[in-house]
Amino acid sequence: MTHRALIVEDSDAWRQILTELLEDAGLVVDIATDLEGARALMRAHPHRIAVIDLSLAGRDHRNRDGLEVLAALQRHAPDCQAIMLTGYATVDVTVAALREYGAVTLLEKNRFSRREFKTLAQSLLARPDAQAQDQAQARDNAPTNGFEPLGLRALLVEDDAGWRDLLAELLADAGLDATSAASYGQALIALRDHAFALAVVDIALASSLAPDANEDGLRLLARIRARGVPVILVSGVATPQRLDAILTNHAPAAFFEKQAFDRRAFRQTAAALAQPPSPSPLDALSPREREVLDLLAQGLSNKAIAEAL
Repeated sequence: MTHRALIVEDSDAWRQILTELLEDAGLVVDIATDLEGARALMRAHPHRIAVIDLSLAGRDHRNRDGLEVLAALQRHAPDCQAIMLTGYATVDVTVAALREYGAVTLLEKNRFSRREFKTLAQSLLARPDAQAQDQAQARDNAPTNGFEPLGLRALLVEDDAGWRDLLAELLADAGLDATSAASYGQALIALRDHAFALAVVDIALASSLAPDANEDGLRLLARIRARGVPVILVSGVATPQRLDAILTNHAPAAFFEKQAFDRRAFRQTAAALAQPPSPSPLDALSPREREVLDLLAQGLSNKAIAEAL
């Protein structure tokens, strides 16, 4: 039997995130953006889980329509397990949601973890009856999101901490172990010390030389591709003309724009592109010998290499 989840959220971005996570858990998702829409869906379908935003009036942080949705759930669907979601949590609101309105928990958006949410959803699905518990156990034993653990390493080069965390989590969902680097230099060291099945590289990596506009990611792309590693480029700043030139001249295996980022497509692309590193004579070199080889590749003289070491 397929179960349903109800999302009541006025933010399109959060609706997308929550829908993806609940569908990954095997639920059919119904979506409402306000109190009246939520009431209509409650009357139309039974729901196992509901995820409800506290404020359903855009930027009006005083709005508490989410509590009214919880009250409606208590009347129309007392067996539905509700999660309250908010960006403006207070002690009073938390106590009211949990004690008076029956939410099983309250999650803060600024501390939201996709992995913890998926674990929470699975635990809620396991609660009501033996059949549901058996189904949840089967999901727990299955690979997350349908991807088998690949046992492969991916290089993630991203200077924005928020994007770095998100991309690392998506790579893990795709079965890849991410090694993260926040700069061109950190990425070079990672390339020296490890073999990678995939690389995800942001075009612009802030540096002391060009903190506002640089394309260290493209310099790095050439080094990575020389090792036969497929590269996914991501960017949030390039103009259409610059993107045309990048895709023509550098030919990454895939490209994602941050402004229109599709999490599911990224996971699928990462899993499809990852390939075991080919054996290389360089694997026999020590880290010190690899460092010397990298300096030689940069065109340094013996004297300059000696000074660098």
